[in-house]
Amino acid sequence: MMTAERFLALVAAYGADRRRWPEGERAAADAFAATRADISAPALAEADAVDALLHRSPAPQVSAALRDRVLTAAASAGGRAGRAGRMWIDRLSLAFGAGWAVATCAGVVAGVMLTSHVTADAQADAVLYQSSLLGVDDTEVLG
Repeated sequence: MMTAERFLALVAAYGADRRRWPEGERAAADAFAATRADISAPALAEADAVDALLHRSPAPQVSAALRDRVLTAAASAGGRAGRAGRMWIDRLSLAFGAGWAVATCAGVVAGVMLTSHVTADAQADAVLYQSSLLGVDDTEVLG
């Protein structure tokens, strides 16, 4: 279902010629234009006038010399930017890699230190629990 806002957005983006509109929107836009002429007719008329002005304006002609200068400048600027950007990315990657290595080592050290304390408490709790058992058939084997 086409809304007025969507129809006006399509007219503003693609102009009055519906052949330039997205194919999935054309049928809904045609149905909207047929049922809501009070909204669609002024928008299409204004877009048609803008389209006519654009078609009457001369197409810009670029000289071959200007085109060659622009392409040469873009190629040389791209090469310089690529080398400087790559060096910066390499340094940043090295710094991030070193940071990840330090964080990983710190996590391993913290895990080793905490594991011995946590398992000692669990083993002590298991011994106390087994000492409180009353019968032989209630005993469990320490793990």
